[in-house]
Amino acid sequence: MADLGRAALVVSLGLSVYALVAGTMSARTNRRRLAASARNALYCSFGSTLIAAIVLATALVRHDFSFAYVAAHTNRTLPTAYTLSAFWGGQEGSLLLWLLVLTGYGALAVALNRKLMRDLTAWVVPVLGGIAAFFGFVLVAVASPFDTQTAPLDGAGLTPSLQNPYMVAHPPMLYLGYVGLSIPFAFAAGAMLSGHTDERWIVATRRWTLAAWAFLGFGQLLGAHWAYVEVGWGGYYAWDPVENAALMPWLAATAFLHSVMIQERKGMLKVWNMVLVALAFELSVFGTFLTRSGVVNSIHSFAKSPIGSWFLAFVVLSTIFSLVLIMWRLPLLKARTKLESALSREAAFLYNNLLLVALCLTVLWGVLFPIVTQLVKGESRTIGRPYYDFFLRAFGLPLLLLMGVGPLIAWRKTSVRALARTLAWPLVVTVACGIALAFAGAGSSKPGLIAYTFSAFVLASIVLELVRGTRVTGSVFTLIARNRRRYGGYIVHAAIVLLAIGIAGSSAYGRSKEVRLIPGQSTSIGGYTLTLRDVRRTPTPNAIETRAVFDVSGRWHGSLSSGDNQYFFPPEPSREVGIKTSWLRAEDLYVIADDVNLKTKVVYAKILVKPLVNLIWIAGIVFLLGSAVALWPDAREQRRLVARLAPARA
Repeated sequence: MADLGRAALVVSLGLSVYALVAGTMSARTNRRRLAASARNALYCSFGSTLIAAIVLATALVRHDFSFAYVAAHTNRTLPTAYTLSAFWGGQEGSLLLWLLVLTGYGALAVALNRKLMRDLTAWVVPVLGGIAAFFGFVLVAVASPFDTQTAPLDGAGLTPSLQNPYMVAHPPMLYLGYVGLSIPFAFAAGAMLSGHTDERWIVATRRWTLAAWAFLGFGQLLGAHWAYVEVGWGGYYAWDPVENAALMPWLAATAFLHSVMIQERKGMLKVWNMVLVALAFELSVFGTFLTRSGVVNSIHSFAKSPIGSWFLAFVVLSTIFSLVLIMWRLPLLKARTKLESALSREAAFLYNNLLLVALCLTVLWGVLFPIVTQLVKGESRTIGRPYYDFFLRAFGLPLLLLMGVGPLIAWRKTSVRALARTLAWPLVVTVACGIALAFAGAGSSKPGLIAYTFSAFVLASIVLELVRGTRVTGSVFTLIARNRRRYGGYIVHAAIVLLAIGIAGSSAYGRSKEVRLIPGQSTSIGGYTLTLRDVRRTPTPNAIETRAVFDVSGRWHGSLSSGDNQYFFPPEPSREVGIKTSWLRAEDLYVIADDVNLKTKVVYAKILVKPLVNLIWIAGIVFLLGSAVALWPDAREQRRLVARLAPARA
């Protein structure tokens, strides 16, 4: 079986190299049979990679510990779902998943577009082949998941923090997002290589970009919820370098999705879009470098390995490739029209993009700073949370405001008077909400109050747009069906508003308390009274569970337990928190038992009340809904696409 897996990866590597070389030759010489051959090699590389993936999955399910990877990441007592999640729980398996998704995405994207854009896809094939060849080489020559050994009686087991339902879904979601950004990058590169830098490549890859962006965004929220319930520190995002590695390409992709609308409608920002799509792709690969190089310390990263240097080389070479292409095609990327007014929807999109990119680069500098100081001064200096929080407020709050202004402002240009009339009702709602919130006590945190009032402005703008449109169509469902892309975007904007309110509420208005208790003693916080009832230890097949049990009264009556699990395989502890969610009050009671002494029954605990934190998780559902609406196939749009591409095909 291991030989079959290795052979399949070698075949994948050979096919990818062939797609790169033959695809380049056919695109340069316009040889159609050779182009079809290169295309078929790309298709077949997915098949051979799928065989390798099936071999590894089978070895995991069968507990075949002769595979070094299986022995290192599973054991016999591990539940089946977590056994399968070990596929991406280790370095080699996660790289195989990357290659599987990449070849699958690439084969499907080329197959769907080869007839509409034959001249462009001829160059897309070698670009995708080159990316796949790199990952195939790493899996064959540097980090193979099919290394074998003398089989031990049992494996080392999966890291305790990964034994969580969210870890079954979170990494694949991120990979679908990371790898999905390769498709618009490949089509952008193909457009520049072929010299066809019109909007066809954007139209062809819009849904691919949307899907990758949606997967990446939802995957981050799944990871945030995992951190909230599993890591046990009371938060959901710590500005960890690997967390930031997923955020940066999402920010760049968000800017790209907004910017391409200007190019499609006005023929503007062509250079900007090429830069953004390249930036999103490079940051996705850079994030992979961070997790695998060992240059940053993170609970999310893998152990230090020689893979890091290969990924760094790939990031450098692909960045040079992108910059050379853009500089080469600058004459073809000149805009047909210019920005007519600073008060226009085009300008609002541009301001939005500048803020998104500024936030992205600010986060990037925060990630790079420890590495730079280590190289320059020989000592690593980190940038703390205040740095990130400051720039999140500095760039995030104006972004929130622009989300409300952008949809209401006219294309080309508008007057101050017309803009004031358009924004009148949203501004009235905003001022009223701000005054009400200030009287309700929200003014204790100025950033929180600003976030709330700006959120009210965005929601009022969305409602105003829906009301205006419904007056014409008679039904909100008909309205959305007529322009799914636009109104799906509004639903996503509503999700971002919920996210902003949840972050502001849980950060600015939360309460916490650290206590020392023995059985029978009580403490109160935020309308809750907690009484320590008992301290217990319970053996399970895979761990020993230690719990402090609290009786809760006040706003809610019941019990909560918190403590830790001491796992046998691997022999590591895992903190277990107690959480009681109140959906009506939109808050969580969160208990962390840091130190539980079974002999003295003394418990040191941290108790938190997290208002509005649940809106963050609700935002994830709304985000998925909006993304699905924007992605949903539209027959009329497809007819417009065929008509638009017909002259180019001719």
